[in-house]
Amino acid sequence: MEAKEKDHLLFTQLVVMFHAATMQQLGKVQSSISGKIERDLVGAQGSIDILDMLREKTKGNLTADEERLINDLLRELKLNYVDEVNKNKKQKAEGEKTGREGTGDNREETKKEQ
Repeated sequence: MEAKEKDHLLFTQLVVMFHAATMQQLGKVQSSISGKIERDLVGAQGSIDILDMLREKTKGNLTADEERLINDLLRELKLNYVDEVNKNKKQKAEGEKTGREGTGDNREETKKEQ
C-alpha cells in the first residue's frame, strides 16, 4: 500500500471515528459500552472543536474527497448539536413551568431520566 493511500485511509478513519463518538455524545446512537443512549453536550462540543481544528490545520493538504468528507461530517454534527441544544432549552423551559428540572445536558442527568 502506498504512503498516500495509507494516509488517506488513516485520515478517513480518524474523521469517521470522531463523527461516531460525537453522534454518541449527542445521544443520537447508543453507547457501545453501556448500550444506553447518553447525552454529553459538553463532550460533543469538544469533539466538534477538535474536528474543526483538524480541518483548519490540514487545509491545503487534503484531497478533494477528504475535504468533502470532513466538511460534510462537520456540517451534520453541527446541525445535530444545535438540534440537541434546542431540545435541551425546551426541556428546561418545560421543567420550569412544571417545577421539575430535566435538562439532560450532561451524562448523569440523562442516565437518571432513562
